[in-house]
Amino acid sequence: MLILRSSGASPFGRKIKIAASVLGFSNRLDVQMAKTSDPSDSLRSQNPLGKIPALVLEDGSVLFDSPVILEYLDYLAGGEKLLPAGAERFDVLTKQALADGIVDAAILIVYERRFRPAEKVDDNWLSYQQEKIDRALSAFEANPPARVSHGSPDAAQIALACALGYLEFRLGATWRTTCPKLVEWLEDFASSVPSFETTHPTD
Repeated sequence: MLILRSSGASPFGRKIKIAASVLGFSNRLDVQMAKTSDPSDSLRSQNPLGKIPALVLEDGSVLFDSPVILEYLDYLAGGEKLLPAGAERFDVLTKQALADGIVDAAILIVYERRFRPAEKVDDNWLSYQQEKIDRALSAFEANPPARVSHGSPDAAQIALACALGYLEFRLGATWRTTCPKLVEWLEDFASSVPSFETTHPTD
């Protein structure tokens, strides 16, 4: 049994849960909650960075973070399911990185507000992160991913769906007013990939 250390709110953990479902590995994945802020949590011995997700393999070795875990699951499935071969692979990897970057910036916004007293929150820092999100959303809006074919999304499609879901969960749905193509794309993704609906983030 593979053990996924994650949390209910983690968009990166959600990405792995969706990938596992798409590949038919859900019954091989034991999702165990991790508390990244708890020094006594075994996560810190599994991933020295103390970050999630981390995948504990059957031999006890650990893979992290989400792009590595996703590629490992693709490998277990025989390859070229989530990550195509050839030059197309680099396009998918780049778009995955762009979607993951949206999440990284959103998390920094959340943490700035959560861990600093209100009077010390740096509005310039918040704007700097929001601008990253806005530019990335504009890039995807200008060139949306293809619709999911036969319920088999690639790594970039999964990452983008999770990024949009996280924005809505933590920062609200304002992106929907400026990205109508992405709204339509996400609705299609949700109807084509059932695990998107069953992995909604929770606190």
